[in-house]
Amino acid sequence: MQTIRLTMAQALVRFLENQYVTYDNVEQPFVKGVFMLPGHGNVVGLGQALLQEAHRLEIYQGKNEQGQAHVAVAFAKHMKRKQIMAVTSSVGPGAANMITAAATATANNIPILILPGDVYACRQPDPVLQQMEQPTDLSLSTNDAYRPVCRYWDRIVRPEQLMSAMISAFRVLTDPADTGAVCIAMPQDVEGEAYDYPASFFEKRVWRIERRPATEIAIAQAVAAIKASKKPMLICGGGVRYSEAHEAFKKFAEKYQIPFGETQAGKSALLWDHPLNLGGLGVTGCSSANEIAKDADLIIGVGTRYTDFTTSSKWLFKDEAKFVNINVSEFQAFKLNAIPVIADARDALEKLSAGLEGYKTAYAGEIQAAISKWNKEYDRLAAIEFGPAYTPEVNDANAKSAFKYAEDVNANLTQTTVLAAVNKLIDAGDSVIGASGSLPGDMQRMWRARAQDTYNMEYGYSCMGYEVSGALGVKFAIGEDHEVYAMVGDGAFIMLHSEFLTAVQEHKKINVVVFDNASYGCINNLQTAQGNATLCTELRFRNENSGKHDGKFISVDFAAIARAYGAKAYTVRTMKELEEALADAKKIKDIPVLFDIKVLPKSMTEGYGAWWRVGSVEVGGTEANRAAWAAHVEHEKAARKY
Repeated sequence: MQTIRLTMAQALVRFLENQYVTYDNVEQPFVKGVFMLPGHGNVVGLGQALLQEAHRLEIYQGKNEQGQAHVAVAFAKHMKRKQIMAVTSSVGPGAANMITAAATATANNIPILILPGDVYACRQPDPVLQQMEQPTDLSLSTNDAYRPVCRYWDRIVRPEQLMSAMISAFRVLTDPADTGAVCIAMPQDVEGEAYDYPASFFEKRVWRIERRPATEIAIAQAVAAIKASKKPMLICGGGVRYSEAHEAFKKFAEKYQIPFGETQAGKSALLWDHPLNLGGLGVTGCSSANEIAKDADLIIGVGTRYTDFTTSSKWLFKDEAKFVNINVSEFQAFKLNAIPVIADARDALEKLSAGLEGYKTAYAGEIQAAISKWNKEYDRLAAIEFGPAYTPEVNDANAKSAFKYAEDVNANLTQTTVLAAVNKLIDAGDSVIGASGSLPGDMQRMWRARAQDTYNMEYGYSCMGYEVSGALGVKFAIGEDHEVYAMVGDGAFIMLHSEFLTAVQEHKKINVVVFDNASYGCINNLQTAQGNATLCTELRFRNENSGKHDGKFISVDFAAIARAYGAKAYTVRTMKELEEALADAKKIKDIPVLFDIKVLPKSMTEGYGAWWRVGSVEVGGTEANRAAWAAHVEHEKAARKY
């Protein structure tokens, strides 16, 4: 047997260089590159290996461990899980910083390979710098914290263990049903230890991402359930996009005239103006989707996890409604006591379509009426203007609240009006990304996808700080032909924008649209709606008299921050300034752009026939607390139990 003597880290890099995937007979390298934030634990062993062994792999310098990992997550998501990036950090705090991103990946079923440095396997110099000792178990380190947030976890304590570990790692990374974060912890002494590896370990390996076929009996059961229904509804989940079942889903819906609602992950699989597209579904959904869902007697979920936002905490669908779940994951397919079709979405939809010949729904004009009603509401949201003569509509509670803030924050633009304008003014093929705050709700309701797969929303974990880093990941995926716009609140931008500098360094133009409403508006709404006073959800100075954060709003010049990094930036307070800034920014090619848009607090969307279980308090000190609890009790009675 031919062998090659390499250090563990050198063998790892050489292995990564030679991993490929094939999907529908299309073959490509699986690992695009490695994001590295060097420190003790990875700079010597793995750093030397990358210098020596990386030829095809691209190497990028991260600025924050969590940030660089979010780049990788967004990249893999936009690549429909067919290509990934690896990320590596030092031991201790550097490793711990990526745990949040690992959870983000796993919650969304997105593959990412995490390679944190680790303490010494030999333990001879213990405790080393940044080592967290556990007196009851000296084998534990910071990296053990990855175990609950990863699909696969391993620690290489002998160099020969790398081989079995990497086979298992890539088995998970390329598994559509069970992918997520993979952590391979690397003790820094083992990284530099050598072993005579079989040459076959480094040969080109092609991993097949296969379409799991639906069984005849599963299709027969699903067909029977659909034929017994009068008003079925489809849910377009992320699995439609990952399985590239866009056309199959469209043909199925059109053939049998079944309307569909979108999840955050499924949005942009089909375009916004499809006559059967009801828009976003659930807590952050449109009135059109939620009204049809409440009357549906069968829900056909395609590639969805049925989060509480999709199901409105299991309250949205009537108790007697049946479910057919098409999902490659057995775990997901059995949710809501459904008839499970454990299969690739495209395969299952094509077989279902063939088995339903002659079937007709009982819909009359309900679908078109619901969509028309929502379009009128969209037009209203897209055109709200504040000024001296503005009088909020009687039923617009948010607008009433927003209007009183205009002078305090020196803003008149509303979040919904700005969002609609950006949607209209950017090019149809450009991508948009978001994750946290009130923007995901506004975007699921209002963003009109004009091209396929141009919407990248991380809402499985709704991780603040994903947006700016994620925009860079999307840019790596889409290349230079199109642009990406990160929709981010001021709170999320403040929390994490480290990879904005990486975009400057890499000459990558990302567009960061900061909605500055001087607060954590989404959580402030939740807080006050439950009858509570504002606490730590507005960006105000501490008041010397009251001792509380109820002083003046803090004004932050986000545009100045961007310019300090070497980017182009615009401050926007009027619609004319927004239009001019977006037009001018299109001329820029190789540096990031930031739009610092001052918008009114409380100017987002809300409601539209959904309920979200949020942990209301049973014993409250205010009348509003007690009213919130009473509403909770009534909704819980009507919600499905499992």
